[in-house]
Amino acid sequence: MTTILDVKSALLEALGEDRVRDGDSERDLHASDLSFHAPHRPDLVVYPGSTEQVSIVLALANELRVPVTPFGVGTSLEGHVIPVHGGISLDLSRLDRILDVSPENLTATVQAGVTRLTLERAVGQHGLFFPVDPGADATLGGMAATNAAGTTTVRYGKTRANVLALEAVLADGRVIRTGSRAAKTSAGYDLTGLLVGSEGTLAVITEVTVRLHAIPEQAVALRISFPDIESACRTAAGVVAAGSGVTRVEFLDAWIVSAVNAYSETSFPEEPCLFIEASGSEELVLADLALVQAIATAEGATEIITERDPDARARLWKARHEAANATAAKFPGTKERATDVCVPLTELAGAARFARAEIERLGLNAGIVGHAGDGNLHIAVQVDTSEIGLSEELVHNVVDDALARGGTCTGEHGIGLGKIGALEQEHGDLIPLMLAIKASFDPNGILNPGKVLPATTSTR
Repeated sequence: MTTILDVKSALLEALGEDRVRDGDSERDLHASDLSFHAPHRPDLVVYPGSTEQVSIVLALANELRVPVTPFGVGTSLEGHVIPVHGGISLDLSRLDRILDVSPENLTATVQAGVTRLTLERAVGQHGLFFPVDPGADATLGGMAATNAAGTTTVRYGKTRANVLALEAVLADGRVIRTGSRAAKTSAGYDLTGLLVGSEGTLAVITEVTVRLHAIPEQAVALRISFPDIESACRTAAGVVAAGSGVTRVEFLDAWIVSAVNAYSETSFPEEPCLFIEASGSEELVLADLALVQAIATAEGATEIITERDPDARARLWKARHEAANATAAKFPGTKERATDVCVPLTELAGAARFARAEIERLGLNAGIVGHAGDGNLHIAVQVDTSEIGLSEELVHNVVDDALARGGTCTGEHGIGLGKIGALEQEHGDLIPLMLAIKASFDPNGILNPGKVLPATTSTR
């Protein structure tokens, strides 16, 4: 029988001592992510320095039936990187080279461990930017694996829409390349699109070619307060339906605004609000701002503040991105249970109202934020150990409501550990097809076992 010492010995021989670690501190670092899910240590942490080394690790793990869980920087929110069956945590942070920036083609190719802000700095020198902004400084490989989204999705789409090609390593160690640097393709099945969002269960992504965009000529932000949740959400839906090209449409309920004020030392009215940004040419921005203000006024907005100064805009978006830290600071000693759903825009107001009512009914400390421009609501619940059951009830009820409205159990966070049952509820008839795809890519079930699919089991 193969032991973990056998695995460690084989990896040390293949990769060298600086690549394979089993110390307590490193195993603890790779035992959890930002989610509330219980941590679980890997047996080994491996730091490959190249695609070839990833291939060696996977070929060996597949032969010895050892689970492998890819790890970026640990910012996932549904337990994606928790090695629930032990084995190897494959830390890709040393694959950190920007391989190519092509301003003429509006593309960049990077290794999986390059972080979003590192890429931003590199392409910014060419007047370009990568448009997907999940808030955290996640790795590009992790963003591809989870199909990350964020505040700019309403304009630019999620990660999948911005990935042209991938290099990935299959469970048996084979290296594949999907897609190309061309702007579009109709060549065969869309394996790039399949691997983006597969959460490390089908292959390990080692290289990504992404779309870039020109930095807009001008950007202006609006902060708009409303008397109630419904009017804020109707405004968000109306702005998109009217054909506005705004870059961001973010919703914060009054509970979140209160937490943000305390944490970020802001003084926003503690009412439901929208943070909206318009960008592009001066003419386009003026037209979008006029449209947004007209719709917000018709919905009874209580305050409309325009932020043109870059520093003021930066402070506004910093406050939005710090919402999770703000809620945690409001209730020290608790843990955040984050969840998200996504609904058609016409259902956004009803979904937000239902979520707020359920929070109040269950007596939980929770707030709602959302990428309202695409119908994505996030609920941040601060819980102690006695409230886990109530938070589970909240998540279950909010998912039920979203599905009844024609929505989905997650628009952004993914399935991971926390929403396997919700995936079955939403797509039960498709689970056999998903299992068949999993078996085709990973017949021995070594890649991130225990995630996404109900039948994924330990290989050991």
